Amino acid sequence: MREYLVEVIIQNKEMAKDPEGETIERDLIHRGGYDSIRAVRSGKYLRMLVKADGPERAREIVVKMCNELRLFNPVVHSCSVKVRASGRKGGD
Repeated sequence: MREYLVEVIIQNKEMAKDPEGETIERDLIHRGGYDSIRAVRSGKYLRMLVKADGPERAREIVVKMCNELRLFNPVVHSCSVKVRASGRKGGD
């Protein structure tokens, strides 16, 4: 088995309100003088090492975990999963 680096990005769908992103844009970015920034959307980034027989299996494990543990709400969030080899062999 190998270890795979799996990255999960959870973000609000375009139709969903994003109060955190709006606050960052209004209270930090624009007040800081960065008026050329036109929009900010916030999200979550998760990075994990997953031991699996292949990259597709690593992806399946993480997608299943995200859905079963409700790490995101599919009604208002989108979730993307990227897998790459970690460069390390997993030990048992």
